[in-house]
Amino acid sequence: MSETLRRLDAAPRAYALLAAALALLPLLLQLPSALAMATGAIALFVAAASWRRPLPAWLRLLLAIAMLAGVFWVMGTRMGRDTGCALLAAMLAIKPAETNTLRDARSLVGFALFAPFAAFLLDQGPASMGLGLLAALAALFCLQQLADAEAGLPTRAPTLRQLGSTARLVALGLPLLLAAFWLFPRIGTPLWGVPDRAVARPGLSDRMTPGDWIDFLADDSPALRVQFFGAVPPMQELYWRGPVLLNFDGRTWTQMQWMRGLPPAPVVSAAPRWDYEIELEPTDRRQLVALDLPLAAPADATMSYDYGLYAPRPLGSVSRWRMRSAPPAQFESQIKQTLRRAALQLPDGFNPRTLALARQWRQEAGDDDAAIVQRALGWIRAEFAYTLDSPLTGRDAIDEFLFQRKSGYCENFSSAFVVLMRGAGIPARVVTGYVGGYRNAYGGYWVVRRMDAHAWAEVWLPQRGWVRVDPTAAVAPERVYDTLEDRLAVGGGALGGMNTLWDFGDWMRRGWNDWVLGFDAKRQQRLLQPLGVDDLDGRELGLLFGLFALLALGGMLAWLARGQRERDPLLRAWHALDRRYARLGLGREPHEPALDWAERVVRSRPQATHTLLPLSRRFANSRYADTAGDKALAQDLRRHRP
Repeated sequence: MSETLRRLDAAPRAYALLAAALALLPLLLQLPSALAMATGAIALFVAAASWRRPLPAWLRLLLAIAMLAGVFWVMGTRMGRDTGCALLAAMLAIKPAETNTLRDARSLVGFALFAPFAAFLLDQGPASMGLGLLAALAALFCLQQLADAEAGLPTRAPTLRQLGSTARLVALGLPLLLAAFWLFPRIGTPLWGVPDRAVARPGLSDRMTPGDWIDFLADDSPALRVQFFGAVPPMQELYWRGPVLLNFDGRTWTQMQWMRGLPPAPVVSAAPRWDYEIELEPTDRRQLVALDLPLAAPADATMSYDYGLYAPRPLGSVSRWRMRSAPPAQFESQIKQTLRRAALQLPDGFNPRTLALARQWRQEAGDDDAAIVQRALGWIRAEFAYTLDSPLTGRDAIDEFLFQRKSGYCENFSSAFVVLMRGAGIPARVVTGYVGGYRNAYGGYWVVRRMDAHAWAEVWLPQRGWVRVDPTAAVAPERVYDTLEDRLAVGGGALGGMNTLWDFGDWMRRGWNDWVLGFDAKRQQRLLQPLGVDDLDGRELGLLFGLFALLALGGMLAWLARGQRERDPLLRAWHALDRRYARLGLGREPHEPALDWAERVVRSRPQATHTLLPLSRRFANSRYADTAGDKALAQDLRRHRP
C-alpha cells in the first residue's frame, strides 16, 4: 500500500485536526454567534466520532444536509460574501469525517488554509491577522509532521527546535512580504470589480423609520475616532452631524436628494473653532459626519445645502478626514419659501391628536415660536421616559407615542417633536448622526461607537435660523452626555480594569488602521516624504520594489545556502578529508562505507595504513557504534593530509 494511502496514526491525525481547528477559529469569530457555535459543535463531534473509524456514508450525508440547511436558515438563500464564508466554515467542520490517510490529512490542512483568508473578507483587524498567522504556522508544522510520518520517522511531541524551524520558514519570506506591502504600486480602486464594501458595515442611512435603529443601539463597536488638535468641545457640543431628513410620509423620514446639488446655506459661525481629524470605520455608504457645523468640506468631499458631507465613493475602507467646525450663531436666517414649505409638510390624514394639540399651542402662544419649543420640551421632560423597548406602532404612530406610550428612544422623540413643531407652523427637520464620545486614555483620542447613533431636531426660528433641539436630552440627558468612561469610573474595581483593557485594545486597533488598513495609494506615494521625496509615481515605486525584492531574495538565498552547510562539525571535517583525497582521484563514492573507502585508499597509498585507516575506524565507531563521543576526532580529521 502507498505510504500516502496508509491510515493515519494518532499523532499525525491530532496535528492535522489542530491545524484545521486553528484555521477555522478566525472565520467562526466573524459569523453570527448561533451559527458559529453550531458549526464549532459539529466540528468537535465529527473529529471525535471519526477518530477511530470512518463515519458511515449516510451519517456524512446527513451532516452535510444539516449544515447546509443551518447556513441558509441563518444567512438566507441569497448567495454572497457572508453566505459563502459560512458555507466554507460548514464544509471545513465536516471535512474530518473523510480524513483517514496521509493524503487526506494533507488535503484537510490545505483546505483549512482557505478559512483564515475568507475571514479577511469579513474583518481585517489585528486579531484576525494574528489568528491567521497562528493557523499558517500550525499548518506548516503539521505538514512537516506528515512528511516525517510518510518517511517512516517517529512523530513526536513538538519541541522548541521543531517549532523554531517552522517559524524560520515564515520569517524567510517576511522581507519579501513587507517589500510587497509597502512598495508594490497600489491602485486607487479594487481589482476585478471587487466591491469597496467587502469589509464594510451598514452606515448612517438617508432614511429613518422608528424601530430601525435597534441593531445600531446594541452595537458597541467603534464607528469613528476623532483626534482634536487644540481645544476639545464640551460634551454637550459633541453632536456629529450626518444625514438631514426633511420628507415625512407618516412613518418614514427621508432625505431630499435635490439638496445635495445646492451650495451650502449661509451660516454665521460663532466661537470657538475646533480643528480635528476623523478616522471613519468602513461603511457601505458615502456619508461623512462632522462636528456640528463643519466650516468647509474636506479635500475630495462635497457639502450639501444642509451641511451634509459626502465622499466621492462608498467608504469601504478606513478613511481619514481633516476638518474644522464651529457652532453657528445664525444658520440660514433667511429661509427660502421652497424649503419652508418642505419643512412644514405633513401627510394628510395622519396623527390628528398631535396636530390638534399643535394648533392649540399656536393659538395660545401667538407668534412666539420659541415659547412653543420650550413648552414641548417641558412636557417631554415632565411626562416621558427613555427606553429601548419601543414596539413598532400603528398608522398614527406619533399620536400613539405622545398620548399613550410616552416612552421611547431618540428616533421616537425626534420624529414626534418635528411633527409637533410642523403642526404648530414651525419649520422643523430631523438630523441624524452620532452624539457624545469616549476619550481613550492611551491614545488621547475620542471614540464614537455605533451605539452612539442619535437623532435630534432642528427648528427654524426668526433671526436665528436653524436651531438644534434635542428632545431626547430633555428626558434622558444621561443618554446624551454620559460616557462609558464616566460609568466605569463610578463602578471602579473590575469595571475600571475592563475600561483599561478596552482602551488598550482600541489603541492597538487604531494603530493597525493607521499602519495597515489605512495605507492606501495616496499614503504610499508619500512614503518617502520624510526623506524629501514628495511624491512617488508608479514607475518609481516599481523600481524601489524591484530593488528591495532583489535584496530580500538575495537574503533568502544566502540563508538557504547557509542552511545547506553541514551543522555537525564531525561531518564537516570528514567531508573536508574526502575532498582532499578526491583531488588525488581517491574520493569516496556516495554508496561507499567509511572503512571500505579507507581500505581502497590504502591499497593505492600504503603509507596511509597507520593514519587514514585508524581515522576511518574511529569515525565509524563515533557515528554508528554506541560509544562515547571522540572529542578529538574532528580535529584529527582536519589535521590529516594525504
